[in-house]
Amino acid sequence: MVTSLRANPFERAVFTRARRLCLSFPETTETASWDHPNFRAGRKTFCTFEMIKGRPSIAFRLSPVDVTLALSQKHGFATPYGRGLWASLWLDSTIDWKLVATLLDRSYRIVATKQMQARMRVRHK
Repeated sequence: MVTSLRANPFERAVFTRARRLCLSFPETTETASWDHPNFRAGRKTFCTFEMIKGRPSIAFRLSPVDVTLALSQKHGFATPYGRGLWASLWLDSTIDWKLVATLLDRSYRIVATKQMQARMRVRHK
């Protein structure tokens, strides 16, 4: 008997590392919607993990300037549903983790309350 057990694609090592980064921000929770993980600061989503055409990716909620920055990267692309407010990076090749951390920080700050951001300043001292 052949069973079709497909591993959860979001349990890959690349997502594990990105998940740790996301959850390091104050008051961040992981939720699932549309069959993929989303990370929220309070009630607002700032990051999501996705499989697009079988490829792992991470999407960031960014300012227009940072969307342009992300799209200028070799592995950057416009998030399909993003309406110009989101940008994504493919995670199936060499990953610039410093860039990912920077984009996550900027993404978090776009949606985080002032109180959450104040907790970040305390955390980084």
